[in-house]
Amino acid sequence: MISVEIEKVKSFELVCKNIASDKSISHRSAIFSLLSDQPSIIKNYLKAEDTLNTLKIVQKLGAEVKWDDDILTITPSGTLKEADDVLDCGNSGTAIRLFCGLLSSIDGYFVLTGDQYLRKRPMKRVVQPLVSIGASIDGRKEGSFAPLSIRGQKLQSFDYTSNISSAQVKSALILAALKADGRCSFSEPQLSRDHTERMLQGMGAKLEVGDKIFISPLTKPLKPLQISVPTDPSSAFFFAVAAAIVKDARVEIKNVSLNKTRIEGYRVLQSMGADIEYIEKENTYEPIGDIIVRYNGKLQGVKVDKNISWLIDELPALSIAMAVAQGESVVQNAAELRVKESDRITTVVNGLKACGVSVEEFEDGYKIVGSWLNPATINSYGDHRVAMSFCIAGLLCGMRVEDVECINTSFPNFFEILGSITTPRFC
Repeated sequence: MISVEIEKVKSFELVCKNIASDKSISHRSAIFSLLSDQPSIIKNYLKAEDTLNTLKIVQKLGAEVKWDDDILTITPSGTLKEADDVLDCGNSGTAIRLFCGLLSSIDGYFVLTGDQYLRKRPMKRVVQPLVSIGASIDGRKEGSFAPLSIRGQKLQSFDYTSNISSAQVKSALILAALKADGRCSFSEPQLSRDHTERMLQGMGAKLEVGDKIFISPLTKPLKPLQISVPTDPSSAFFFAVAAAIVKDARVEIKNVSLNKTRIEGYRVLQSMGADIEYIEKENTYEPIGDIIVRYNGKLQGVKVDKNISWLIDELPALSIAMAVAQGESVVQNAAELRVKESDRITTVVNGLKACGVSVEEFEDGYKIVGSWLNPATINSYGDHRVAMSFCIAGLLCGMRVEDVECINTSFPNFFEILGSITTPRFC
């Protein structure tokens, strides 16, 4: 197990041109390419463990994958074939849940699994909705945990109302609907991240998006993707928090997605007092541009209980900003945190307590009394976002973070960028 020690800094200025490409869009680019019968061209595809595992699955399903520098070409076979091996999603909940939706309506038998952490994560949240519309899926503890076995078959049309807002659940149901025998609909309590709808519409799928999403089944293959994957705003957010909490710091993040469902964490940080500027430059599949974050003095406590599905990945890093803000900060309606790579509510609370912060844990969130962070040794529990959040905390006070190999699953050059601010010491 690799640990890292981070030294505090006085200030810094950073222009980020090489933040990891967006993981969500990279996964979807690979998976959605299978819905066409022509080559998809994907620039800046994320070369991280999770997304490369997704590419391996795409190959096992019959597609040809070729690289030319940072340009990826995926040529589907035209008809998805039954894989002759287990499909390993690594650490990616996005991959396993989206493949569940896609493969549930494809003729064949498929087995999806992942690493030791993914096999502990709950799958019933996607399996149950799919089974309710006729999919044949089973797994450990009645489909609650991977490995999952799928017997693909033609699904009937459905009208599904989800009781949670989850982009993964929504995407799985939409993918299943594309091969159903009639028009389907899906609704959720609140709009979750909408990359799936945007990208599939751009490929020619007939989706009517409003309070409900109506999905017409495919009558022919979709158009291939021609996409440049933007910088991941969730990955970039760690350095946004760093600029907001370190005196006189400034970060400029280049070519990042400005999708409103992806920058809610920045909006919250802005409401706490950070100086944040958004500069849109293009808008095809996604609005893309630059974000500039400047230190603007002491942050103020904030209550976060709305649009949770838009900032669920940013909450661990946001908790670091809350820990040094004036007053109380409260996070509620975020029970989704408990089913991530770790139970992020407990993991974050334990980490902050180790740093001397006053924290109260709720079933669906926590309350943080802002003060200061003390140096500590933090167990990441194999959760990349927790590990990176406390590395950023180290810029203020110094920190030792254990089990940091997990960062490679989503942000392989995190320490390279962090190294331009301070010098990480691995041990």
